[in-house]
Amino acid sequence: MHLLIPAAGMGRRMSSEFATRGLHQRNKLLLELLEKPILAWTILAAENSSSIKWIGIIGQPIDFAEFKDILSQLNLTKPVELIVGGDTRQESVYNGLQALPHAERVLIHDGARCLATPKLFDRCSEALSTCKGLIAAVPVKDTIKVVDRQRIITDTPDRLNLWAAQTPQGFEVELLKHCHQRGKELGWQVTDDAALFEKCQLPVKIVEGEETNLKVTTPVDLAIAEFILRQRLAS
Repeated sequence: MHLLIPAAGMGRRMSSEFATRGLHQRNKLLLELLEKPILAWTILAAENSSSIKWIGIIGQPIDFAEFKDILSQLNLTKPVELIVGGDTRQESVYNGLQALPHAERVLIHDGARCLATPKLFDRCSEALSTCKGLIAAVPVKDTIKVVDRQRIITDTPDRLNLWAAQTPQGFEVELLKHCHQRGKELGWQVTDDAALFEKCQLPVKIVEGEETNLKVTTPVDLAIAEFILRQRLAS
C-alpha cells in the first residue's frame, strides 16, 4: 500500500507553543514531542506498518532540509519521497497523487496525527481491498448542536448517526484523481478527501479508528500526545 502524508501546515494555533520554546512560527510538525519531531512519530508508525510499502511526504521546499534530517535519523527500511505541496491541503494531496508511483490504491494520513498505530494503517489497508473509499472514524460521544451565525441552536442531530472523521483515509487512486480534478474545475473547497468522494456521489466506508488518534493542533493537544506516548513507551 502507498501512503501520502500531507505535512505542510504552519500551525497558527500553535503560536503560543512556538513562543514558549523561543521559536519563530514554523511548520508545527517540526515541534518536538518526547525528543522527536511530531512528523517523526507519524513516519515511524507508517514504517512499522506491515502493509505500507512506500511513503510520500507532501510539504513545502522550505522545510525539506529539516525533513531530510529527520529521515536520516530514523533508519527507515521503506522508500520515502518528498513532494512539493500546494497552498491548501486539497492542493497538496492533488500534487501528491500526481507524484505517486504506479498504485491502484492509496492511503492519505495527516502528518499531525502522530499517534496513529501501525495496526490502524494495516486495518485500513485491508479494508480498502473491498471498497472504493474509506475513512478511519470514531463514534461521537458528545451531544452535537447545529447553530446559526448568531450561535442560536437550530438542530440537535442524533449522535448515533455521527462519527468523528480521522485519517488514514483510503481510496482507489484513479477515482480520487478524478474527484480532485472535478473539484478543481468546479471550485470545490473541502477539508478532506472523503468530501470530494461524497460530492461525486461515490461511497465512503467507515473503518473503526482509534480514540488516541488525535490531531495535534493546539498546545493542549501536544500535552495530551506527550502523555499518551509516555504511557505507550512505559508499557
